Amino acid sequence: MTLESSKTLGGIGAILMFIGVFPYISFFGIIELVGLILVLAAVHGFADYYKEHAIFTNALYAVIAGIVGAVIAAAVTVFTILTSLTDFLYAVYPGWNGDWTTLQGLTPDASNIDFQALVPLLAGIVLVIIVAWVFAIIAAFFMRRSLRLLSAKSGVGLFSTTGLLLLIGAVLIIFGIGAVLMWIAMLILAIAFFTMKPAEPPAPTAAYSPPTPV
Repeated sequence: MTLESSKTLGGIGAILMFIGVFPYISFFGIIELVGLILVLAAVHGFADYYKEHAIFTNALYAVIAGIVGAVIAAAVTVFTILTSLTDFLYAVYPGWNGDWTTLQGLTPDASNIDFQALVPLLAGIVLVIIVAWVFAIIAAFFMRRSLRLLSAKSGVGLFSTTGLLLLIGAVLIIFGIGAVLMWIAMLILAIAFFTMKPAEPPAPTAAYSPPTPV
């Protein structure tokens, strides 16, 4: 893969990840996933071009951390729904037989609701948030390492800026503003890819000519 093709793949991928947050464009996250794959392919190309494999391995670790975090968070969510939420619904709907399709026809009994019944459900929700937050920070940490190496090799400082924004955004994501920073980081990443200068050919060496005898 050439430098130009890696630039194109990375720029297009970053743009897809930037616009993929919009509901009518995302197609259930498919656009963002395609963008991530393109960026990962571009980073692999840069790692080969600059002979620095840590550029790709760190980006790969970031993706793996994100996948592991999503799987664990999903597993905790399912466990919470099947246990805590189910017990809570049994308390709210005393006549419920466990069939989720029959809930609409039942009348809730608010007198059975107390804080103790909510504790397991709230604990499960908090645990999901913490798991997702921790793995988001881990993923952003590895991505920042990858982009810092790419910045050092390419001389494009925007790659390092993108990595820093991603890490700060991951830390602040539970406050809402972090997601905005990470979204902006994708736009900066696209600009960084497209502003990379083409590789300069090596300077020609002067042909050796023997000294002229006097």
